[in-house]
Amino acid sequence: MSKSRACAQKVLDHNNNDGGDSAAIYQGKEVGVLDLLKGVRVVELTTIVLGPMAGQMLADFGAEVIKVEAPNGDLARQVEPRSATGESTMFVNCNRNKQSMAVNLKTDEGREIMRRLIGETDVFVHNMRMKAIERLGLDAKTLHKINQGLIYCSAIGFGSDGPYADRPAYDDVIQAASGIAHLPTYTGSDPAYVPGVIADKIAALYAANAIAAALYRKVQTGRGAELEVPMFEVMSSFVMTEHLAAASFDEEAKPGYQRLLNRHRRPFRSADGWIAVLPYTEAHWRRTFTEISREDVLVQEWFQNDSTRSSRVGDMYEILAESMPERTTEDWVTTFKRLDVPHSRVSSLEDLLSDPHLQAIGFFDATDDTLGRVRSVPQPVRVGGSDMALDQRAPLLGENTLQLLRELGYQDHETQALVARGVVRSSIKLKEA
Repeated sequence: MSKSRACAQKVLDHNNNDGGDSAAIYQGKEVGVLDLLKGVRVVELTTIVLGPMAGQMLADFGAEVIKVEAPNGDLARQVEPRSATGESTMFVNCNRNKQSMAVNLKTDEGREIMRRLIGETDVFVHNMRMKAIERLGLDAKTLHKINQGLIYCSAIGFGSDGPYADRPAYDDVIQAASGIAHLPTYTGSDPAYVPGVIADKIAALYAANAIAAALYRKVQTGRGAELEVPMFEVMSSFVMTEHLAAASFDEEAKPGYQRLLNRHRRPFRSADGWIAVLPYTEAHWRRTFTEISREDVLVQEWFQNDSTRSSRVGDMYEILAESMPERTTEDWVTTFKRLDVPHSRVSSLEDLLSDPHLQAIGFFDATDDTLGRVRSVPQPVRVGGSDMALDQRAPLLGENTLQLLRELGYQDHETQALVARGVVRSSIKLKEA
């Protein structure tokens, strides 16, 4: 039996005796869906990464998340690479623990289905441009007439009250607009994108955080909320938290946290690879310079003061860089562990899959029963004293359409007619549902 199938069939171990903690146990560790948002219903009209990841975070914490897709599905379903059965890795890693309902929102009947669904939900999340969502009649003003307690979240590219409001936005665009892509120029390189979908994923964190806060207020007051999570503003805030620097107090000062923009702040080349080292405190630097026989630095007047030492950090990095090629990476790891100086090997993506720490905790173990899955990217936050259930694989397109229509009061003959007219799509035949 495959590991993923074993996970799916593992019996939940609820240790509730005498009020004790309860958890789903797989291969000796807690895994899966938490119960912190149990009872919360989320309707998600999103695609690609930002919205789906925000929805998955809520689902991982126990919310019932209904993913509404167009009849041809989320575009992420088509992104390579795919499994042997055609499942996109991008899709399955951003959409676990959800249900899928496929509806043609360009039809009056499709929009009526959506309005019924919204009437019985706590949260609505979309990542469409504002004019597009308004054309569908799914703007906040309209939906709050249907459901006053609705938490309405727009995860968009640019804030709706600025001149960029109608621009299309993708991760690369936001990395460029927010300054992320320009940061390498401060250290002598050309502008470059971070090779990851960081703007989408960081904005997803902000969205999930805002939704959770709004849910808390709803519990206290019954009030809904209108949330707007604009990627450009989110990433500008994210970048400038440290880089506003002197410009925080001086209108003429240039932004930029100089320790981070120093060209010598980079992984160091060892005799056989690369290593990251960060002597941070005076004690770290003293131990490090003593180790590499550079005690002459320790007696310099500028080294004795925190402020002047900080202003010379580039010089200290350069001195350290000169000594690093004298030993292997493994030797330096042993040395800096002994010195208690922060350090790490520079891991490749391949290294992460075999990392001893991640292996010891079973980090990449499959946690759902997607056919052929051998690894998962887990929800990493650990919560004590919380019930857990096993992760559910990402849904097939329209897998839950029929079930949800029945819950909304549609009779089978009505549903059959909706399917026939292309208003909805289901991966399950009516007789099987």
